[in-house]
Amino acid sequence: MKEIKAYIRKEKAENVIQKLEEAGVDGMTILDANALANWADSDSFSYSIEYVQKYSTIVKIELICKKEKLNTYLEIIKQEGYTGKSGDGWIFVSNIEIAIRIKTGKKGLDK
Repeated sequence: MKEIKAYIRKEKAENVIQKLEEAGVDGMTILDANALANWADSDSFSYSIEYVQKYSTIVKIELICKKEKLNTYLEIIKQEGYTGKSGDGWIFVSNIEIAIRIKTGKKGLDK
């Protein structure tokens, strides 16, 4: 199993999420976040006294998938999240060793 964490422009999130769902993703976590420093989009960043540097609002998408679907989901995020400008975001992939459904105690991604 793989975990994908994608940090994308807020205005691209709806398309990315829709395409992922169409490709078979049946669950993901979507979070609003702020990107700081060199992750920020230089055309639309703001300054914050709280953060004491520039930031831009982004969306973080987290999902777990089977290895066979990884490249499909990565391509969707890359294609749908792309603008060609600085601040398009990042995608990180990690290995998941164990997944346990709390309700049933069952291990793995199968329901």
